[in-house]
Amino acid sequence: MFRDKKVVVVMPAYNAEPTLRQTYNEVMAQGVVDHVVIVDDGSSDATAGIAAGLPFSELVRHQSNLGYGANQKSCYRRALKAGADIVIMVHPDYQYTPLLIPVMTAMIASGLYDCVLASRILGGRALAGGMPWWKYIANRGLTFLENCLLGTKLSEFHTGYRAFSAPLLERLPLHRNSDDFIFDNQILAQIHGLGYVIGEVSCPTKYFPEASSINFLRSVKYGLGCLWTAVRFRLHRWQLLRSWLFENGA
Repeated sequence: MFRDKKVVVVMPAYNAEPTLRQTYNEVMAQGVVDHVVIVDDGSSDATAGIAAGLPFSELVRHQSNLGYGANQKSCYRRALKAGADIVIMVHPDYQYTPLLIPVMTAMIASGLYDCVLASRILGGRALAGGMPWWKYIANRGLTFLENCLLGTKLSEFHTGYRAFSAPLLERLPLHRNSDDFIFDNQILAQIHGLGYVIGEVSCPTKYFPEASSINFLRSVKYGLGCLWTAVRFRLHRWQLLRSWLFENGA
């Protein structure tokens, strides 16, 4: 609990056997997390077996790999069903440090923000932390274009470390979003479209062999999807192309 609010961490997991337990232990060590939801998206390793043995947690299993976006949909549904007031997504590959959980929780609990992102760009240490130079350039370029099209001022759109208030998640039409990686981008565009202010905190970057990543071709597909999402948002706002993605109501 944090200020009488139930804090639930969700972990969208896929072949996270090497780092799941370490991530979980550090999540619980922060002292504010009441419950952990781990969704195993058809892993071929021991991810599900490890998750099943962790206390204060529940395991949801997809029998086949449905995609990162579909994994998150399951994560948020189960967190809300568990009575969460604050939901924090932490990747179980240990790329993002759980040490920021208390800070992100406080920013939501204060009522100042309904969404908080842990940015790898704020602080200027992304490259020093091991982010590949081509990913850094793509991140900065995409973020610039998205800020222009959406009318936002975020330092990055592409972090996988996020916190949400339960009322915000309940309002979002998550079922309309992609089951693939572009889900991450669509949900932020929807949050901005609903008029919410998105907060950010600086997050150290860690890249190592066990950290999950997508290959170059999938990164290109993701980047094009991000741009198309931003263009659809702008055309919808100008009433030139109506998009179900950004219509109000679930």
